[in-house]
Amino acid sequence: MTSNPKAGDGSAEEPRGPSGGRAGPSASPQETEAERRKRRAVFLRELTEARELRERVQPRRTKERRMREAMRMRTFRI
Repeated sequence: MTSNPKAGDGSAEEPRGPSGGRAGPSASPQETEAERRKRRAVFLRELTEARELRERVQPRRTKERRMREAMRMRTFRI
């Protein structure tokens, strides 16, 4: 699988730097630790929501994935 350099991650709210890439820590020195934690919490909440939606939309695949993972875990137990 090849990566697509033009593909985004779907988030339009992230600040962009002058080169079009994401702004790093040097572009936003006034960001506090609390703001970073708040942004991270929102991201993790959305990620969890997306996973739950995927499980509801594709229940058979999810069940198969769980079964494969359980089998994989069993093979490493002594």
